[in-house]
Amino acid sequence: MPTAIQKWLSRALPLEETILVDILGGIVKALQLIFSGDPTLYGIVFRSLFFSGIAVILATLWGTPIAMLLALRDFRGKTIVKTFFNSLIGIPTVVLGLILYLVFSKGGPLGFLELLYTPGAIILGEAVLVTPILISIATTAIEAVDPEIMNLAKTLGASESQASMAVLKEAVNGVLLSNIASFNRAIAELGVALLVGGNIAGLTDVLTTAISRYTQRGDVGFAIALGIILMIIVFLINTVIITAREAKMLFTLGRSPQ
Repeated sequence: MPTAIQKWLSRALPLEETILVDILGGIVKALQLIFSGDPTLYGIVFRSLFFSGIAVILATLWGTPIAMLLALRDFRGKTIVKTFFNSLIGIPTVVLGLILYLVFSKGGPLGFLELLYTPGAIILGEAVLVTPILISIATTAIEAVDPEIMNLAKTLGASESQASMAVLKEAVNGVLLSNIASFNRAIAELGVALLVGGNIAGLTDVLTTAISRYTQRGDVGFAIALGIILMIIVFLINTVIITAREAKMLFTLGRSPQ
């Protein structure tokens, strides 16, 4: 905390060491770190964005085909499968983190890969975490597409896969929203990254785990700086989601007959 500010606060308040002094001092230090381009701070931010981005890409690769299957095909047990994925959306991240820890540990099924406490473990863990979100939202978006589009595509000579892609093209806005929502979930989670990543400074620490570590160390300013950046990222993502939904709604109204 700058000396001038500390002196001013000590004169203004009955006691120097108060919660208000700590908070205000932490905010001042946080702003200094953010605007000074602190390499440690922005290294953590970069890792968070990179890990979460790759995790969403992986979840999209295996989640989108599953969503298309659930939305476009009828099979026995379909309702159970959809309910299963919907239920997994609310799984506590610390529980999933524990499960993945046991899977990635030396005695676990994937222990031979030696992924525990590596960036790969965080990426795979976050991908597993967001997969139910992606599948549920994408499935709803695909189911909302007019079924006649698929029938028309087949009538025009399209194969089954080509007709499915035509439906997916119509649902692209909803699928993109599922990706954005998944990224939002991945970058803001703590349990998985902490348990399988180990919160190793400079290697596997991300925004949420670093906030926990610096708070425990008593470095409130650094923790606040990380929290501010995390909140800005989450706010921007939510703004994109809301804006996209409103734009889609206006576009739909514009196409509706007057």
